[in-house]
Amino acid sequence: MTAETAEPATDVAVAEVPRLTQLSLRLDPDGPAAASVAKLLGTGLPTTPCTWIPAGPVDLLWLGPDEWLLLAAPDADGLRPDLVQAIAPDFGTVTDVSAQRTAFDLTGPDVREVLARGCAIDLHPRAAPVGTCVQTLLAQAGVVLTVRGTAPPAVRLLVRSSYAPYLLSWLADAVSGR
Repeated sequence: MTAETAEPATDVAVAEVPRLTQLSLRLDPDGPAAASVAKLLGTGLPTTPCTWIPAGPVDLLWLGPDEWLLLAAPDADGLRPDLVQAIAPDFGTVTDVSAQRTAFDLTGPDVREVLARGCAIDLHPRAAPVGTCVQTLLAQAGVVLTVRGTAPPAVRLLVRSSYAPYLLSWLADAVSGR
């Protein structure tokens, strides 16, 4: 690609957020376990498809009608046992999937433009406001994408650890305009 045809570099910062505590939670959203989890976390689980909400130090991501991903700091060791205890009288599961994915935070005015280069999801603020959580492909890698801010735009990508080097390389190319 010559300098005349190269796209200009974009204004996006990419930072890895390694070793987040990630817990897969499966339960009936209308059952007693959901009420117990809401009491424990101080808020109910999001039940609107493709959304996430913050619950203090824990982010609650809706992944399906009976499935959530809970994200917390790496030192949130007590969260899993507390959740297991909260759902114990009812049916549900809590699985630690922390080693499965890593996270990348993208911030800057051109975040949506960069992601549009490899993602089919409409990320315009009207279609994907803050609080959006979608599972999609980015540059052919499966990701969980959460829209976290608008001023400046901020997105967190969760990607399987084995795809992280590839996705980071793709992001570097996309940010540089190559």
